[in-house]
Amino acid sequence: MVRYLLPISALLFGSALLLFAGGLNSLILPVRGSAEGFSAISLGLLGTGWACGYVAGCLITPRLVSRTGHIRAFGVMASFAAVSILGSLLLISPWAWIPLRAVTGFCFAGAAMIVESWLSERTEARSRGKIFGVYTMVNLLASTGGQMSITLGDIDGFFFFVVGGIIYCLALIPITISSSVSPNPLVSVSLNVPALWRNSPIAVFGVFMVGISNGSFGTLSAVYAERVALPLNSVALFASLPILVGALSQIPVGYLSDRMDRRKVLIGLAFMGMLADLIFILMRLDGTFQYLAAVSLYGASIFAMYPVILAHANDHAEDGTFIQTSGGLLMVFGLGCIVGPLIAGVGMSTIGVSGLFMTSLMAHVLMVLFALWRINVRAAVKGHSKGAFMHVPSIPTTTPEAATFTTPEPDESYGGSGNAS
Repeated sequence: MVRYLLPISALLFGSALLLFAGGLNSLILPVRGSAEGFSAISLGLLGTGWACGYVAGCLITPRLVSRTGHIRAFGVMASFAAVSILGSLLLISPWAWIPLRAVTGFCFAGAAMIVESWLSERTEARSRGKIFGVYTMVNLLASTGGQMSITLGDIDGFFFFVVGGIIYCLALIPITISSSVSPNPLVSVSLNVPALWRNSPIAVFGVFMVGISNGSFGTLSAVYAERVALPLNSVALFASLPILVGALSQIPVGYLSDRMDRRKVLIGLAFMGMLADLIFILMRLDGTFQYLAAVSLYGASIFAMYPVILAHANDHAEDGTFIQTSGGLLMVFGLGCIVGPLIAGVGMSTIGVSGLFMTSLMAHVLMVLFALWRINVRAAVKGHSKGAFMHVPSIPTTTPEAATFTTPEPDESYGGSGNAS
């Protein structure tokens, strides 16, 4: 493993710095915004802005890189991300933060696409699965570390904004001094919803609902935790612990998913998510432990849904369309992340903090109903026609470029039956 990692250590380090700053950026804004008295709607729009920028970055970055090259484009992305978080310190207003957050989303998507294409180019096909696993783990730990770092200082000052800007700039160094040859042009992403729908309606509908629930929680979880009077260190845990639990839950979920109808696994996860939603909505939780236990159950369900949906879609995809399917679903997920925080923000402003989990409950109920209908319409894919379950990040820390890590070899079949499910 060491001989595989040494040639790409600079890229992994650069990605870790990028994700650390991104994790810090994603949490300091809602926490500081809530302390400044921003409304839940405006805080939800931070997530909507980020997701809009993220989707735009996935679509535009390939053309930008083809004109300027990988290193220059990465430099632009990291620099503007630093400008964005520092600008948020200078302009403490939700109407300034929303477009600045969109800039961050655009820059993050672009920088991540560049790193992922580079990693894919630098790794052999036989080792890509292991490298993708290491890359996922590095990103998860770095993002969590960035979120937890806000417990080390005062959120009312300038410290965390400046630290985030510095780390975004430091992420430039490993990439710009790397001796690696620039990779081939990036994957051009196209969002062909009709083709995705013909491939698997439940995948399109389900991933959009997952985008709504996960995008809402990712944006407003810290606001919820703060408004139920959790201490700052618990606020950070409330936001980051579900992601870690979700990553661990993919192990048993993947085992089940490869051995039974993936749609039934998805329904089971959605019921688990509904249970967690109802706990937050109906029960009077008392103390940090109860909140963290409930949110761990929540994370174990919602952050394991996306890889099940992706695997199900690939079971039905035609040979050679793995990247298009993966990239398209990621775009649909991004669209859900645009809608979700806005709905949840409105809900939290009108009915209180429970509006966050009511939004999530709505998404999970709709997912269950749609999946049950599709099970009655189409039979499950036979076990021998299934592709392997792939553990993927629980949050949008990757881009369509990551699909190149897991593109099946020519002699492997991911085509399945080809029937829509």
